[in-house]
Amino acid sequence: GEDVKPFTPEKTKEIVMSLQQPAVFCNMVGNWPALHWNVNYLSAMLEGKTIQFRLGLKTVDLVPQFETSCSYVEATLEEFLAWSCGQPSCLSGPFSCYDHSKYWAYADYKYIARIFEDKPEIFQDVRWSDFGFPGRSGKESTLWIGSEGANTPCHLDSYGCNLVLQVQGRKRWHLFPPGDTSFLYPTRIPYEESSIFSKVNITNPDLKRFPEFRNATAHVVTLSPGQVLLVPRHWWHYVESIDPVTVSINSWIELDADHEARVEEAITRMLVCAIKSAENPSDGDLWLNPTEVEATSHEINLQYLNKAVSAYLKCQETSESGQACSSSTGAKQRTNTSCKRKRREDGCEPGSCTLLTQERDFPTPKAEELQEIPFGPHLIRVLPQSHKTSVMGAVTIESDSGDRLHENEGEHFGKVLCKRERLVMNNNCETAAHQMDSDCGPCTSQTALSTNDLLDCLVNPRVISLVAQLLLERMRV
Repeated sequence: GEDVKPFTPEKTKEIVMSLQQPAVFCNMVGNWPALHWNVNYLSAMLEGKTIQFRLGLKTVDLVPQFETSCSYVEATLEEFLAWSCGQPSCLSGPFSCYDHSKYWAYADYKYIARIFEDKPEIFQDVRWSDFGFPGRSGKESTLWIGSEGANTPCHLDSYGCNLVLQVQGRKRWHLFPPGDTSFLYPTRIPYEESSIFSKVNITNPDLKRFPEFRNATAHVVTLSPGQVLLVPRHWWHYVESIDPVTVSINSWIELDADHEARVEEAITRMLVCAIKSAENPSDGDLWLNPTEVEATSHEINLQYLNKAVSAYLKCQETSESGQACSSSTGAKQRTNTSCKRKRREDGCEPGSCTLLTQERDFPTPKAEELQEIPFGPHLIRVLPQSHKTSVMGAVTIESDSGDRLHENEGEHFGKVLCKRERLVMNNNCETAAHQMDSDCGPCTSQTALSTNDLLDCLVNPRVISLVAQLLLERMRV
């Protein structure tokens, strides 16, 4: 018979669009063919096609290992699997310069629609319709393949909320609520649209430089195969693979609040590009994340800002007239303003992006209208570190009273503009591409203020939010 889910698609969508804290869905994807997408299966499907891997050092430092300080190689999944298993065949090939005991490798942000463009039938293996998003499949999803230790720097996404399916191996997630933003010392350098990074290496924090991090409240969970994590809007997250090989699939769900966020992102992009481009390029400051192709011109950024503001005002007009702001027309207008950061790879120009899915956004119910969230064995809350919970052995919430987040071994759980491409790869053996200062600014021994010092303050999310409000007020007059 047909697989029975603990929640209907309608109820699941209500939870996803309303719940403002991370939670893990269990027993929702048992019949998804995507659960068979281990690295061996994906390698056979790719038939020798190469993909890009980001390589970082396993050594723990006080400085976050941003993507600008990583190296990159092109390799097949077969070569990656052999390297991750420490096979002798890896003495030659793309991973030959990187000792498996010292490095991790991560194929992150891989758009399923792109890497399997010649096999569109595979898109239907991912069925987000079970979560209340009809028509959303692998075509609107991203693939992540990593070795043990592979990680994403702590950051928050400016747009949407996130659903993450764990397929192979386990990943440990460290999540922090939006209210902890000031404790995480946000920065926009390295710059990447819709990603706000933390200056703190949350697994080894420099509490002398970032003392307020002590006030941050981590929610730590280990995601296991078959589980789906909900990352609500603006929750900070640091993610690390804790098994030899991991595979994850995610999809970002757009929200009405993204309208204003796109205006803020447009302002940020305009300021960062203008100020950093004015510097001498020979200074060697890798301020642009490898996910960004180039520093776009002032004219292009101004067009982007105007489109974002127009889309925001259009949404406000339709809302005030009693129409649904998230109708297909409004949604298309919204997406035309800016592709989400994670969609940059599809390659779009301002005003030419198309909506990945045409379903109507689900309106967020008011608190008094929202029914009690049905937490239990099928929907597990990710609690703060001060609590430790284990439900049926499915999800482990880890706690630690110390200043450092210690690992408990054995327990883990649209961009605008051009086609996304990495910057020039650095394949120097045993050498990271570039090491930046922990706050992406000048060395502590310097006394003079640098461009980065000014920029860190100028594009602080609190400042940008105020500028956006003033700008929108000006447009309403």
